[in-house]
Amino acid sequence: MIIVLKPRTTKQEIARVEEMVKARGLDTHIIEGSEMTIIGCIGDTTRIDIKLFEVDPSVTKVMHVQEPYKLASRAFHPEDSVIDVSGVKIGGGHLGLIAGPCSVESTEQVLEIATTVKAAGANLLRGGAFKPRTSPYSFQGMGLDGLNILCEAKAATGLPIVTELMSTAHLDIFHEKVDLIQIGARNMQNFDLLKRLGDIDRPILLKRGLNATYEEWFMSAEYIMAAGNENVILCERGIRTFESFTRNTLDLQSIPVGRKLTHLPIVIDPSHAGGKWWLVEPMAKAAVAAGADGLMIEVHNNPECALCDGAQSLKPKKYEELIRQVSGIAKIIGKTAD
Repeated sequence: MIIVLKPRTTKQEIARVEEMVKARGLDTHIIEGSEMTIIGCIGDTTRIDIKLFEVDPSVTKVMHVQEPYKLASRAFHPEDSVIDVSGVKIGGGHLGLIAGPCSVESTEQVLEIATTVKAAGANLLRGGAFKPRTSPYSFQGMGLDGLNILCEAKAATGLPIVTELMSTAHLDIFHEKVDLIQIGARNMQNFDLLKRLGDIDRPILLKRGLNATYEEWFMSAEYIMAAGNENVILCERGIRTFESFTRNTLDLQSIPVGRKLTHLPIVIDPSHAGGKWWLVEPMAKAAVAAGADGLMIEVHNNPECALCDGAQSLKPKKYEELIRQVSGIAKIIGKTAD
């Protein structure tokens, strides 16, 4: 349930209505926008008579939120959220450009790629230190050694780092060292992990599960937000369909759907979606044209010899060309990469 207050409502009036809500056993979430103030009521509102609040002179209207996700809902938060990742803004008119290798392989590799993608326009560096793989015999990443290499690259280039957290065992060190913590598709519904993410103040990049519906995806974001961390960015990385020619099927409809139903930024990962390097360019352009708030693209200086996902990685020169074209599209629709 949400309570919409009249324009220019004072803090005292807001506090009065908030106390009315809490007196009925509900928690509150205050959203102060440029046009209006909304009080989100969290808890079992099914038995609450909304007329009790409508009589207050500060209240414009009271509405029940139909979606099961509340904090992530556009109804709760009408304006786009802008997430700050160590000075890089994502959401609203701000475009996040995340680039780097699928997995960290060596210090030299990461430093070289970080330098080239920054020169091309990227504002965040990605790299997998821990790699969840379908086969137990595949390269699983360098672990904490890989994370330390990413930190070296950050120190050398100034790029904030993005890497995947797989377990609560490393939550404290990720909280200390990682600027944007990625939760992969396989962990999208690891609810114990999601709830623990609510205890920290780091932004979270939440990838959509392989077979997840929009509602399941948004509900996973709700787990993190309900636990206390509202800095969530959604990431569409393709879903599993009957098509086997591509690795996954990139659901570009997730961008307008997500923007309509939630206020959270939406980043597109065209590399994992198609699994083929030549699909990255057209899908990245289409995503930005459709209103995406960011792109996460795999770049490797020698993809033929990559230990992980070389087939879907762009070479630095190709990435530079793509970012030049994407920046033109972004400018047309009013977005810029800070």
